[in-house]
Amino acid sequence: MAASFQTNLILILLALVLSSSATTAQELDETESLSLGPEKLTRFRLYLHEIFDGSNATVVYAAHGNATNLVFGTVSVLNDIIALGPEADSKVVGRAQALLAIASQTESALTMIMNFVFTDGKFNGSVLTLAGRNNLNLKVREVPIVGGTGAFQFARGYVRTSTVFISQINKTAVAEYNVSVLHY
Repeated sequence: MAASFQTNLILILLALVLSSSATTAQELDETESLSLGPEKLTRFRLYLHEIFDGSNATVVYAAHGNATNLVFGTVSVLNDIIALGPEADSKVVGRAQALLAIASQTESALTMIMNFVFTDGKFNGSVLTLAGRNNLNLKVREVPIVGGTGAFQFARGYVRTSTVFISQINKTAVAEYNVSVLHY
């Protein structure tokens, strides 16, 4: 009798699991199908203008490493201008908003999460998201593109970035970002 009860209980549980799966499958059948069209490759160049000191600073140091190694462990947040050229008066098309951390004890290498937030031009209202390692010791660095919104839905690709200049006198820097992005 106990074996029969256990068998019935197993059958009831199995029926509940299967009916739950059937409901889920039915719900999936009723979801909207999205036709994205052909995927395209877009390439463009941007310049990030950074001010790292003073009242107009676009980077803030949020946390610092310990006293024996002041670079490792430094975390900063930035809200840099994105422009079409390296000159100070270049057309502004958005902001680069990022969380950066020096995550290497032996190199000046950033772990970064960065959003290019477009506020003007062809991609106005869109966001392109990068996440990865940026080794500042290299002349040209590659960082993966991991997603986006608006014109960059389902984005993937990479950027190649390099430092155009750093001015210790003006406390400014400009970096070039060459974007290669696949999107719909």
